[in-house]
Amino acid sequence: MRYTERLQARIATTGSRLCVGIDPRPGDDGIEAVPDFLKRLIDETWEQAAAFKPNMAYFEAMGLRGIEILGEMLAGMPDEVPVILDAKRSDIGETQKYYARSYFEHWKVDAVTLNPFLGYDSLEPFLDWEGKGIYLLAVTSNAGSADFQRQQLADGRSVFELVTALGDRSKDEGRATDVGYVVGLTNAAGVLSKVPDAPLLVPGLGAQGGDLASLAAAGRSAPDVINVSRGISYAGDARSFGERARDWAEKISEAYAGAATA
Repeated sequence: MRYTERLQARIATTGSRLCVGIDPRPGDDGIEAVPDFLKRLIDETWEQAAAFKPNMAYFEAMGLRGIEILGEMLAGMPDEVPVILDAKRSDIGETQKYYARSYFEHWKVDAVTLNPFLGYDSLEPFLDWEGKGIYLLAVTSNAGSADFQRQQLADGRSVFELVTALGDRSKDEGRATDVGYVVGLTNAAGVLSKVPDAPLLVPGLGAQGGDLASLAAAGRSAPDVINVSRGISYAGDARSFGERARDWAEKISEAYAGAATA
């Protein structure tokens, strides 16, 4: 089964497009409290999750123990839920080959985020993995996406359309790995109509304040997922992780239902 098919099936099973972001931040209890925190987060949210998205930076910041914790967590993930590793790697092809082996062969994640700045040959080591996916940074959720990604070229295209052309090329070549894109909800206006109907990983809904309306109204058929990290893990209220996840999943579903009847 291709990655896109698996993700689509998960969305159909759960009725949810929620991607639960996993960004652990050790508190007063220290690093050794993190595994229990992660177990509670996953146990309480997996039924609502279309996908999980661990962010490498938060694990790397804990040093070697953080990498061990990441490996332990990935080994115990529920089989039903696709895992998107948010690594944003970019390097020459020979180095990328080892990143791909690390993520897909050893940690066995289902998808990974990549920075496409080095060009198509830097993506190729990731493109021949059956059942796997990659998400290329296209229009990110930060204000700085205007510096490069949303700049207009002389031929009328925007820079992010050069990124989506890489995904189109991979599809035309019949590569085994599915290619999707990261499109931040905070900067989606005027962008979605130019992005292919391929899987989107959409940050920017929770703490960043992105609006679901433009995404829900776009009429896309691809299995797009919307990430919430801090809004579930660190909302600062009395609700459980599971209650927060259900609330976000319902909010997303209501936006899509409203767009369908509009």
